[in-house]
Amino acid sequence: MEPTVFAQQLINGISLGSLYGLIAIGYTMVYGILRLINFAHGDVMMMGCFFAFYGIMMFSLPWWASFIIALVLTGLLGVLIDRGAYRPVRNAPRISALITAIGVSFLLENAGLVVFGGRQKAFYRPEIFSEVHTIGGVRFLELLIWVPIITLLILAVILFIIYKTKVGRAMRCISHDMETTRLMGVDVNRVIAITFAVGSVAAAAGGIMWAMRYPQINPLMGIIPGLKAFVAAVLGGIGNVAGAMIGGLLLGLAEILLVAIRPDLSGYRDAIAFAILILILIFRPTGLMGEKLPE
Repeated sequence: MEPTVFAQQLINGISLGSLYGLIAIGYTMVYGILRLINFAHGDVMMMGCFFAFYGIMMFSLPWWASFIIALVLTGLLGVLIDRGAYRPVRNAPRISALITAIGVSFLLENAGLVVFGGRQKAFYRPEIFSEVHTIGGVRFLELLIWVPIITLLILAVILFIIYKTKVGRAMRCISHDMETTRLMGVDVNRVIAITFAVGSVAAAAGGIMWAMRYPQINPLMGIIPGLKAFVAAVLGGIGNVAGAMIGGLLLGLAEILLVAIRPDLSGYRDAIAFAILILILIFRPTGLMGEKLPE
């Protein structure tokens, strides 16, 4: 592979992997506390994109204001999903929570089809992200540089919340022993709601950048990115926030570089991600940075 082609694909892989990692953070945060795979997470990402879309197209808001409002509304949506769907089955068998997550996913997708329509909609890409740069024969969008930068900033904020705040300390306590944490006077439901809000905001940020990179949105757009983000979370070690980001970067690089080396495999991009999931579950089920959980 020529150096310019490799550099081009490396930029693409880092950008794509950053998006996978950012979306995976929500999976890994919820799993770390509730041991629940929130399969509606990709659809929460989709809702964030539509909030931003209608903020610009219907209410004529500046793009930056629309994006911020979309993040807030998606965070509130995450709280509502927890309050209305997951909290009632908090003490039920885990299979009940899993089925509920699948049901919420279908609800959001079909509600989106009814409310937003099934046709693709063009998503606005601000001019600041649309400039094309050429360095040493490598051409790339300004957006591809901003994606990993914004992702790292969001990751830094989330790590600060988890390790440097009282809420973060409560999150870590709940992940080890929810009942003991409740007995110590912690409002467990409030902390879990905040976890859903933070994870949903991260998903919305990833979704908005995804929509700017591939500037079309539809109510089913969150399915494949959501599943691949789940693969990234498992690869990095589900329950580990930094691991989710590393898993996302590795998945994005593997997907892009393998197709660059073997263009005939481009039709198998999705299959590559799920093959990685199978291999990880067989040979290292705790992921690269995960810890073995006690029975």
